[in-house]
Amino acid sequence: MAHSAEIDSKEAWDGGVSPFKLSYGKMFMWFFLVSDALTFGGLLISYGFIRHKYAEVWPKAENVFTHFPFIEQHVPLAYVGLMTFILIMSSVTMVLAVEAGQRMDRKGVTTWMFWTIIGGAAFVGSQAWEWYHFIVGTDHGALRNVWDAASGSYVKQVFQGANMVTNEYGVPQFANYFFFITGFHGTHVFSGVVLNFIIFLNVLKGTYQKRGHYEMVEKVGLYWHFVDLVWVFVFTFFYLL
Repeated sequence: MAHSAEIDSKEAWDGGVSPFKLSYGKMFMWFFLVSDALTFGGLLISYGFIRHKYAEVWPKAENVFTHFPFIEQHVPLAYVGLMTFILIMSSVTMVLAVEAGQRMDRKGVTTWMFWTIIGGAAFVGSQAWEWYHFIVGTDHGALRNVWDAASGSYVKQVFQGANMVTNEYGVPQFANYFFFITGFHGTHVFSGVVLNFIIFLNVLKGTYQKRGHYEMVEKVGLYWHFVDLVWVFVFTFFYLL
């Protein structure tokens, strides 16, 4: 009677082979990105339901986001279009940084990481500028009927700008979702800029050159591409639809 082959229990339980040939760092980055994608997805789905509920009175983005630096006349969505272009280009420079790292080209990684940081910082600054004009509002504001409990009747009141309670441009929910979702995304971009800067400093010190690989650049690159991809959806939901 043939005996079954003996199996070394240590060898059977040691593992040591990644199922997708990924390092633990990349795998956990993917876990984080998937969970973060679900968060953004929930927020955008919620936004879609509220917008559908108030479809008749929901503000149109081309009537709200019309400011552009040094241009007096209204230019609908031009500035947010520029912001989107800057962020997409920063994703391109990140691709070039990762590619240079795979070739162990320290100078190339340094150059393209630098421009990625500049692009991310420019986007965050641009978003702050857009928030400022959204909060301040137009010069004339909007005149609306407001219920006055003291007199028991509606009175005319001027609303200027937007905050979490009142909104010159329409229903308050528009401002609430705008601040929360774009702010949540902006926090991600700012965090990405900080991470990129830390990696950039390590590249300058030659840390990854000594290790013999630039995997950290690849991992932070995954996060940066995710942030760029999410903005495409945010841009589509808030500004185009």
